[in-house]
Amino acid sequence: MSLKDQITEDMKTAMRAKDSERLGTIRLLLSACKQREVDDRIVLDDVAVVAIVDKLIKQRKDSVEAFVKAERMDLADKESAEIKVLQAYLPQRLSADEVLVEVRAIVAELGATGPGDMGKVMGVVKTRLAGKAEMGTVSAAVKTALAG
Repeated sequence: MSLKDQITEDMKTAMRAKDSERLGTIRLLLSACKQREVDDRIVLDDVAVVAIVDKLIKQRKDSVEAFVKAERMDLADKESAEIKVLQAYLPQRLSADEVLVEVRAIVAELGATGPGDMGKVMGVVKTRLAGKAEMGTVSAAVKTALAG
């Protein structure tokens, strides 16, 4: 079963359970997937769906930060609840150490040296670690690997 099919099944389950908060978040995710399919005229695979989930989680984290600064804990809590629902659709994440090991292997494979090769390394790393690690962590690991 594809990830998109799993999300659709979870939506049906949430509808039956009358779990409105979970249902709203899942509908938002399916809407983002459908929008991407229509815009790009493609059928999304699991990697693309994970990228959308990552994007939505990042947006929610930014919102939580803004709401906390504005002392709107009610809205921050709502966004945090959406993050928890969305995280269920992400594959198991690599730890920071595992990301660094992967990045160092890619740097060695490409023969990259110095910060000037960061773009080349990030291009390969993004495809290999898509959905397996947060890109902020990956970027920091690439900088570390190229510096040392």
